This record gives sequence, structure tokens and C-alpha cells, in this order.
Amino acid sequence: MRIIRFLNNNDKPTLGVLNSQQQVFPLPYSDFMELVNEAENKKCTPLQFVQLIIDKIGTNEVFIYDQLELLTPVAAPEVWASGVTYYKSRQARNYEASNWDEDSSKTFYDKVYDAERPELFMKSTEARTIGPNKHLNIRSDSEWQIPEPEVGVVINKEGKILGYTIGNDMSSRDIEGENPLYLPQAKIWKNSCSFGPTIVLAESLPDPYNLEIKLSIYREGIKVVDESANTNQLKRKYEELVSFLTRDNLILDGTVLLTGTPIVPPNEFTLQDGDRIEIEIPEVGVLTNPVKKLISKESHVIN
Repeated sequence: MRIIRFLNNNDKPTLGVLNSQQQVFPLPYSDFMELVNEAENKKCTPLQFVQLIIDKIGTNEVFIYDQLELLTPVAAPEVWASGVTYYKSRQARNYEASNWDEDSSKTFYDKVYDAERPELFMKSTEARTIGPNKHLNIRSDSEWQIPEPEVGVVINKEGKILGYTIGNDMSSRDIEGENPLYLPQAKIWKNSCSFGPTIVLAESLPDPYNLEIKLSIYREGIKVVDESANTNQLKRKYEELVSFLTRDNLILDGTVLLTGTPIVPPNEFTLQDGDRIEIEIPEVGVLTNPVKKLISKESHVIN
């Protein structure tokens, strides 16, 4: 079962159930966590609770998916991310580092790929995160930027996995490759993260370790990147990543954890203003975002 969030006719956030015919049946909640918490109060699962709601209120009111203004499917207070969880990501990070240090035969990325402790970092906050069809930004001070398509897990404050979504962990490869201490600048800026368009309830997804991920990037209407991979290449389990995230940490209901990327565009590729990014996981949907380059602003020093 796929849950979306959209603006209704009164411009208010509304949850809905998306079916295979691209029809949306509204639910009487404005956010995903409201639904989850009410299901818990009723002592049933989110899937059971949604089915009870539909049985009670019926499906007379119907929206057409393509006509809706979509929001992120949950108002995530924070988005975290995992690094180097796929071999492809390990290769890409090593390539970035070798551009600055040609003598490095084995880097810290090799070490974290094999280590017990995964790489986890803060990616975004609610104010920095955008939903489907909104503009993602590329930094004004980077010349090598790419999207990173990922499976996102939606969790509650106890670390329970509630569902799965699609995430885009935008990355400045030149900034990260120059120095690992620049990771926050390589990962976090205005509109540098998107996720959606749906949440697939965990109980309705039989095998999250066999999901095809597709990345398409269009430039002036022409597809310039066409890559795909599968989550069966993931080195770590989702529960393992979540367990480290929640260890001695304060996690908020509705947090999204991006679980790493198995797809990296060719090394010579960088995003440009006006590009369009499409990330597809058939069981979840297609996350589409146009790209806009930020304009640099002169800094002013206050004496």
C-alpha cells in the first residue's frame, strides 16, 4: 500500500492512498505520523488501520494523482544518510579522493566499507527538504555535482521501520573529495535533498532487498544518464543502519534515513542548471525534480 501527501482543494496537507490506477483516496489526516500513531492507539498496524478507514468512509471522493500538488509523504523533521553502503559508492568515493591524493592506494572509504560501524551523517532538515516536482539546487561553488538515488526508510522515535520511500542525496563530489572534513558542505545546502513521492508501508513490501532503482537525467529533453541497480547489492541491512542511528541519539518521529546509493553517474558527468532528475523504484513510484543552480552571493565581513 502506497501513502502520499498532497495539498487538497483548500490548500491543506492531506494524506491519501494511491492505487495502481493512479487514483488517490483521501484519508482524514494531514501527516503520515498522525496516521501511524492513531493506528497504534487502535492496536492495529497502519495497513490494517487504513483498510478500516476505507471500509468506513468509502472511496467516493477520488483525486487523480497526476493532477495533485505533491508534498513529501511525511513531514520529516530530519533526514539522515548512510555512506559507502554499496561497492559502487566505495569506488566513486575513492575516485574523488584520488583526484586530490594520487598516492592513496587505500582510503578511509575502504575502511568504512569494511568496518563494523557504518558512516551516518545528517543530510537535511524539514526546511531544507523538498518534495516531488520542486526544484533541487546545485551549489554555486562546486563544479562536480550529482544526484544519489537511494532507498529511504521512514522510522519512528524508537527506530521502528514504518515504510520505504525514494530519496535523492545530492552531492558535491569535488568538495567531498578535496577533504573528508568538508562532508557537511558537500551534502547540506538549501534544497539539497528530496524524497517521495510515496511511502510504501513496511508490512506491504515483501522484500525490500530486491528493489530495482533507476536513475534518468534529462538535459534539454535528451536523456544523458540512464543507470540502474538493485538493493540486493546493499552491504548492510536497513535494521543495522537504523540501530547505529538510534544509538545514544535522539530520533524524532517521522525521521527518514537514506540508506546509500548503488548508482553513481559517470565521472565526467556533472549536473547543470535546467536538468531534470528522475529516480524510479517501481514499487514506490517516480521521484522527479528539476535542477536549478544557485547564484553566488558576495560575503560581507562585519567589523
